[in-house]
This record gives sequence, structure tokens and C-alpha cells, in this order.
Amino acid sequence: MEISVIIPMYNAGKTIVRALESVRNQTYKAQSYEPLEIIVINDGSTDRSLQVVNRYMQEHPEMDITIIDKPNGGVSSARNAGFRQATGQWLALLDSDDQWLPNKMEVQMKILEEHPEILVL
Repeated sequence: MEISVIIPMYNAGKTIVRALESVRNQTYKAQSYEPLEIIVINDGSTDRSLQVVNRYMQEHPEMDITIIDKPNGGVSSARNAGFRQATGQWLALLDSDDQWLPNKMEVQMKILEEHPEILVL
């Protein structure tokens, strides 16, 4: 994996699909076959967030999505759980109630390719 997308989720049943779609619709295409892994950390949601993501995974089997289901510990705890699971060279953070512009990763990866001295973007 080239990029691991870390998405902490707490009671985001109404917004998580929009976040996932914004990852799916990225214009960036890496040279490797599977450039993305998506790690959704369910941080003790009490709504239907987990069911929504499971349904999304069934509808989009081409996407490499992993779910970590854990008791609520806050967003930092959820991100840390995602970091431990990640296998990508780069980590990308996305909140479950946010979305990326379609060319976000393409722009960032181009900058990283042009400036290999950059360690964090």
C-alpha cells in the first residue's frame, strides 16, 4: 500500500458515505496496483454508523476497507488505532463528517514526488 487513509468515526451514520465517496472519487492513480487502503475506526458509535460502512463495503468490494470496532476513547485514540493498523508509506487523515476535493491526493503526491525532502505534508 502506498497510502493509508485513516477515518475515525463516531455517530457518523449520516456523513460517512460522503467521506468514503470522496476517497473513492480521487483522481490520483498510483503506479502500484492497490494504492489505497482505507481504515475506518468505529469509536463506539451508538447510531447505525457501523452498519452503514458494512453496507458500503458490500456495495464497493473493489475498495480495500478495514473496520476497527472499539469502545469509545475519543478521536485521538481512534486515530492511533488506525495508525497501528496502517501499512501505507503515507498516512492521510479524513474525518467522518468531511470530504476531500477530487484532486486532493493527486496534488499532494505530486508535491511529494517533486520534493522528496518533504517528510510530512
